[in-house]
Amino acid sequence: MMASVFSFAIVFSAVAVAVSVSVSAVARVSIPFHQDSVSFVNSSGNNGTTMILPLFFNNHNHHRRKEHFHTRRHLHTRSTRNARMPLHDDLLLNGYYTTRLWIGTPPQRFALIVDTGSTVTYVPCSTCERCGKHQDPKFQPELSSTYQPVKCNIDCTCDRDREQCIYERQYAEMSSSSGVLGEDIVSFGNQSELEPQRAVFGCENMETGDLYSQHADGIMGLGRGDLSIVDQLVDKVVIRDSFSLCYGGMDVGGGAMVLGGISPPADMVFTPSDPVRSPYYNIELREIHVAGKKLPLNPRVFDVKHGTVLDSGTTYAYLPEVAFGAFKEAIFKEVHSLKRIQGPDPNYKDICFSGAGSDASQLSKAFPSVEMVFANGQKLLLSPENYLFRHSKVRGSYCLGIFQNGKDPTTLLGGIIVRNTLVTYDREHEKIGFWKTNCSELWDRLQVSSAPPPLPSGTNDMGTDMAPVLAPSEPPLPKTTGQSTESTDD
Repeated sequence: MMASVFSFAIVFSAVAVAVSVSVSAVARVSIPFHQDSVSFVNSSGNNGTTMILPLFFNNHNHHRRKEHFHTRRHLHTRSTRNARMPLHDDLLLNGYYTTRLWIGTPPQRFALIVDTGSTVTYVPCSTCERCGKHQDPKFQPELSSTYQPVKCNIDCTCDRDREQCIYERQYAEMSSSSGVLGEDIVSFGNQSELEPQRAVFGCENMETGDLYSQHADGIMGLGRGDLSIVDQLVDKVVIRDSFSLCYGGMDVGGGAMVLGGISPPADMVFTPSDPVRSPYYNIELREIHVAGKKLPLNPRVFDVKHGTVLDSGTTYAYLPEVAFGAFKEAIFKEVHSLKRIQGPDPNYKDICFSGAGSDASQLSKAFPSVEMVFANGQKLLLSPENYLFRHSKVRGSYCLGIFQNGKDPTTLLGGIIVRNTLVTYDREHEKIGFWKTNCSELWDRLQVSSAPPPLPSGTNDMGTDMAPVLAPSEPPLPKTTGQSTESTDD
């Protein structure tokens, strides 16, 4: 991971799609933005439950069948509960948040990057000789009494010995992950009301590039796909077909992630998200307003190929060339009293300003508000913290966190756009909701509404980082395997 922000590339293929972006002067982050072609095992489940998992910031470095989505809408009739766990730190310091997952019996802990653009969850395996040194020890399947390999079958890619199903992930900046597929008990922490569940995940045998050097253990895939942790839990009828993310604001951080349905606030703004058009979480963006003035753009500029894509694994936002040009000029007109300065890294063309002061809560006095208008007329208000990041070398200075997406026409909205915004990915009703709130205080409000279970006596661990109760000692027999081959081609 290296310095500053500007270059951006997207590579689409039937096997994988990856995004390589560069971030602020602190780090360059490679962002997974892809789909998979692998096999998975379904298992039976029980009562519907909602989970809220803790997200911890790391300070180190297709198309599905439409009827399948509509069938899922009618799977859930039970009321759901909330398991409440906090999110920590700030999105932009190093580029990603992680959540804690425990795999196996007894549980082995992992810190996984939360990524809505990925559809596989994977961790380094003990057999991996070409994996980097990460936050936690490698997964040791031989120590788990509930681990089962996913056996080779006609629906998956098999290893050379035709014994196990394998997976491979490839990224635009040449990093990759590959390994075997396994099934085991996955647990969500001691404050989750969802019991441990069996799930299929990748057990890495090789990492390259940034995946090798990153501090996080692996990826938690929240995208659309049969191997996604969300899809697996939904298919087992243990959660509603929905999840939510809430990232804290500039300099504060905090928040939470919810797996399962929530009761949306009355003033939550929704926009449709079409799973048939794209495997990614797309939204129907039509207009951008700066200081109340509509940018002179054809709405179709935001509607190319996949539409406007919302991706939690991407730090910043990227607009097509014509849209970025109009946005940049509109900002210039509104901040003419501020001084333009060089970005933190002279090798990149960051657009930065000085003279706004160091108090992030006062940024609206120097920078304009921005509105994103959806096809249904609903508007998402962006405060300056939703499109700015701090200059790392000049105090009281800020840089635009919205960039030109090279020559690619895709509009990609990363985490900066939704800071202090509860985002609900309501897959059941094919829509995404936005609600402005103080995400850093969300955990406190959740505790007031329903306190989590107390910590066991005699422990000094934080509740958000404790191993869960032990999983059942015997795994159920796996059902018939199946494959999700998702192409990003139109």
